[in-house]
Amino acid sequence: MQQIFNFLIRNKNNILFLFLLVLAVFFTIQTHSFHKSSFISSANGLTGGIYSWANDFDKYMHLDEYNERLMEENKQLRNVLTNLNDTISVENYTDTTTFDGTYYFRTARVINNNYAKPNNFLTLNQGKEAGIKSEFGVITSKGVIGIVDRVNSRFSRVISILNSDSQINAQLNKTNHFGSLIWDGKNPNIVQLIDVPRQAPVKEGDTIVTGGKSLIFPEGIPIGSIEDFKLDQSESYYNINVRLFNDMTNIGYVYVIENLEREEILELEQEDEQ
Repeated sequence: MQQIFNFLIRNKNNILFLFLLVLAVFFTIQTHSFHKSSFISSANGLTGGIYSWANDFDKYMHLDEYNERLMEENKQLRNVLTNLNDTISVENYTDTTTFDGTYYFRTARVINNNYAKPNNFLTLNQGKEAGIKSEFGVITSKGVIGIVDRVNSRFSRVISILNSDSQINAQLNKTNHFGSLIWDGKNPNIVQLIDVPRQAPVKEGDTIVTGGKSLIFPEGIPIGSIEDFKLDQSESYYNINVRLFNDMTNIGYVYVIENLEREEILELEQEDEQ
């Protein structure tokens, strides 16, 4: 206490000056409407800035929640549009993608993603409890990600499109010429479309989409655009490099696609083989 008292005695002139300055500012604000308005405006600006910062911080902390909510809403819209048997436009990737009402979309989040190995996989935070099974397709709003191959009650593993065992039916968006989509294990942004006949009108920049020969993906899901191409050794088919629309090194939320007629079609085909 004595130390505080001594400090006040030594600095009494400074303290008195500060008190008088604060008092003068107070009376100036109270007696002059312009100064009062400016002070209130400045205070409101400071308060607003704090509130804005706090709101931005709160939004940042809840990004996952907002993304999950958005994905859920998008899933519901996709299912509604699918069941309407209408035409869905996918801007910048393909002119029109038509689903015939036989596909159901679920949402999931990627919790692990490999892209630097010859055989890469992704892990999703949804499994059997969410209705996910093996051989369901996985996409984002930009394009194909891969195919589910293993599932337990809460999680599922996806064979990435960047996997040497991956083979997906794909075609040129502008025609019905199709081939098999594979990966040579080199560039995570580039995959290869092979066995496209030389009669196909191949052009750099054209869009590649999923083909109609698959029981996993609907026809017309975007994949990427033609980077370059050349004929194979027999000069009968094109080998096409396709630049993916997805950045496979940065995948967050995905849609898991179920073909509701898959089992019925497989059962029919198996009867034909017997």
